[in-house]
Amino acid sequence: MTANLPPQYDPKATETKWQKYWEDNQTFKADPEAGGEPYCVVIPPPNVTGSLHMGHAFEETLIDVLVRYHRMTGRNTLWLPGTDHASIAVQTILEKQLKAEGKTRYDLGRENFLERAWEWKAESGNTITNQLRSLGVSVDWSRERFTMDEGLSAAVLEAFVRLYDEGLIYRGNYLVNWCPASQSAVSDLEVDQQEVEGHLWHFRYPLTDGSGYLEVATTRPETMLGDTGVAVNPEDDRYQHLIGKTVTLPIVNREIPIIADEFVDPTFGTGCVKVTPAHDPNDFEMGKRHNLPFINIMNKDGTLNENAGEFQGQDRFVARKNVVQRLETDGFLVKIEDYKHTVPYSERGKVPVEPLLSTQWFVKIDPLSQRALAALDEENSPVFVPERWTKVYRDWLVKLKDWCISRQLWWGHQIPAWYAVSETQGEITDTTPFVVAKTEAEARAKAVAKFGSDVDLARDPDVLDTWFSSGLWPFSTLGWPDKTKDLDFYYPTTTLVTGFDIIFFWVARMTMMAGHFTEKMPFDTVYIHGLVLDEKGQKMSKSKNNGIDPLLLIGKYGTDALRYTLVKEVVGAGQNIRMEYDRKTDESKSVEASRNFTNKLWNAARFVMMNLEGQTPQQLGVPPYLVRTEDFSPDGERSEEGLELCDRWILSRYHQVVQQSRNSLENYGLGEAAKNLYEFIWGDFCDWYIELVKSRLQQDAEPNSKKVAQQTFAFVLEGILKLLHPFMPHITEEIWHTLTQTGDGDCLALQAYPEADTSPIDPELEQQFELLFGTIRTIRNLRADSDIKPSLKVTAILQSESDKERQILSDGSVYIKDLAKVENLTVTASLDGDLGQTIAGVVGTVQVLIPLAGVVDIAALRGKLEKKLAKIEGEIKHTAARLTNQKFVEKADPQVVQVARDGLAEAEKQAEILRDRLKLF
Repeated sequence: MTANLPPQYDPKATETKWQKYWEDNQTFKADPEAGGEPYCVVIPPPNVTGSLHMGHAFEETLIDVLVRYHRMTGRNTLWLPGTDHASIAVQTILEKQLKAEGKTRYDLGRENFLERAWEWKAESGNTITNQLRSLGVSVDWSRERFTMDEGLSAAVLEAFVRLYDEGLIYRGNYLVNWCPASQSAVSDLEVDQQEVEGHLWHFRYPLTDGSGYLEVATTRPETMLGDTGVAVNPEDDRYQHLIGKTVTLPIVNREIPIIADEFVDPTFGTGCVKVTPAHDPNDFEMGKRHNLPFINIMNKDGTLNENAGEFQGQDRFVARKNVVQRLETDGFLVKIEDYKHTVPYSERGKVPVEPLLSTQWFVKIDPLSQRALAALDEENSPVFVPERWTKVYRDWLVKLKDWCISRQLWWGHQIPAWYAVSETQGEITDTTPFVVAKTEAEARAKAVAKFGSDVDLARDPDVLDTWFSSGLWPFSTLGWPDKTKDLDFYYPTTTLVTGFDIIFFWVARMTMMAGHFTEKMPFDTVYIHGLVLDEKGQKMSKSKNNGIDPLLLIGKYGTDALRYTLVKEVVGAGQNIRMEYDRKTDESKSVEASRNFTNKLWNAARFVMMNLEGQTPQQLGVPPYLVRTEDFSPDGERSEEGLELCDRWILSRYHQVVQQSRNSLENYGLGEAAKNLYEFIWGDFCDWYIELVKSRLQQDAEPNSKKVAQQTFAFVLEGILKLLHPFMPHITEEIWHTLTQTGDGDCLALQAYPEADTSPIDPELEQQFELLFGTIRTIRNLRADSDIKPSLKVTAILQSESDKERQILSDGSVYIKDLAKVENLTVTASLDGDLGQTIAGVVGTVQVLIPLAGVVDIAALRGKLEKKLAKIEGEIKHTAARLTNQKFVEKADPQVVQVARDGLAEAEKQAEILRDRLKLF
């Protein structure tokens, strides 16, 4: 019985089938002991709270194309999956649940809260990984990691303790970015600078001696309650006589000094700057330089504290209005100006951050960033694709400040520091001594040695910044700090695929951590991809509500169709892509086009298999060109005996595409590879080769010719499936199994990627076929223009003065007759005798004529020709006008000018031919 595919392709059934097969059979399970050249990618871990969005779909598809390709080239491949514990996001979800129950986390206590968090993770934390499965990602699920699993938690402890012991982690009272919404510190990289329409308030601060006043301006009036100085530039002649004097702070009546500091810009505003060391980064540094008091007026929830006097308990923005009103009442308000300025917002809390003096844990960045900089400058490691991101990465490494790593949350890696609270009346204060250790037992042993056996310990309640564990991800997931086989074989990883928006969040963290702990950069190459933009070319975001659900498109068109669309749209590495989408119908023309491509491939494969008479490619054998003729040729040349012109042509095109695909994929040209395959499969194979060989597959066809056609058919189709597999894994796996009649013991995903064989590549032959195809298209178009019935065979005359062109046309006459429905074909150097009324077209310098006598209605045809001539004459007029424009000729690209000249010459020739034809009517 002949094996074949069902009449229609069912993406849902096929994709579900193969996703289950690959996972059940552990098709992608990596084995470090198998040897070979490693290719390792660790997934950028999505948040455990997440759902699959278009950015995920894009990124994971790009990674999967690379991983599947390198697996098929024979590399020992590991794609390691996992998720991030997402401290702030998970805690936010749980606290919302508790709020709905009328509770807070403090009502539950830490232990019960964490128990509830783990329950949530068990119930809802697998949503994103199950959705990733629907993309057909070829990850090794047996190695799936979670940033809070036992092994990665141990790695975090090891890293923290080592850094602390080496003096690279410290606890200090510093100004941090504080998010009142999440009531946690956030790093500089978690702050989004937003331009807002605000105000600039001008106040008078009276000199204490009553001799006048200084005018200051601020965008945050409430912070004046914490002012401890006024600064002027030491070179500013206007204020030199006041340096060392004092002003009396309004409302608070605090006497504060006038200081001189070069930081002050004398040209900005009045040249006087209020100094609030506890609430502004620049003022913080000035306060340290001049030993000013640090007065914190803010509670952690964004309300004002006891240092704010009558404004205590008020929200910072309510207090802002009330402070301004009080200053106005007391006569200290000078003016209020509209002022556009930049305000830092917490990316998580979505509220303005408050610079707040707080005791936090920090990592000293400079020693870590210097190691990463040395790797970049001395070894060009890692390599960035596109290269332009190298400078961006380097600039960030240079300007990074010490990293605040403590977060005031419960869900996450609790900081492994224990305080000897018995030394500070049972409370953790800024001065409470502490020990750092991996376990409580180890901490107790250290504390007893320091403070005696009666010491009372309390663990630091804060957790580590999520990016701390993510920074260890490339090596902790492979077993570090243990010396595992995975770490030894697969590390450093090969490629990191990620978006440009987290170069600073994540990439720099990983290179710094890896450089320090492993003395190697964590990956060879960083492939930076662009964004998926919506149908209007805008960035997708929750605030704009313009996201496009990839799962919806998968349900409508299939996973392979979505994957192919996402990759094919990429024009150059790192470029953004735009997703076509109709929000009224939830349809996408671009994804629909890829779905149509799957149907085209399916139908072509069905036709091929129907004509293989139940034989597999292996049973049929390879096309004759692959058979060595050592017995007859001293240099072992390959035989092409039995191959017809079209067989040689498709094999040449096939190997060209193999070569192009390999070159593109090796150089991260994924979009280019996808486009080339599309054009080859749809155009060369489906539209041309299948049609060219149909007559050789009939029952009465010559046996040897038929066999060669079947061999070539099977060989090229199987090669196509292998070339396309990284992009469209499900449909290619299904067709391949049917074509090869392979059982469950093997799969396409593990087959060798095609090798390019240059011997059958024949550019001249390909050019010859371009002429043949152009001729066939022209005859078909002329038939259509003349309303000639499709079933009616015609006479055609091909005229060319070129000997070479006439030879090509003669050699390919059988294809022209077959595909253009031509009964009598004449190839000639000149047109002799009376041809009667004809219609003509041009292919290059070949005239194509069809005599019309007895075939069409001449009057109707004449009307069409006149219309066509008018159009061509319009094009001639337009092009001629461009070429007579001296500015265009002088300033345009020479190639553009030449194309215009060639186009004009071609149009004039066509117009001349049309005029000649019209003379006959």
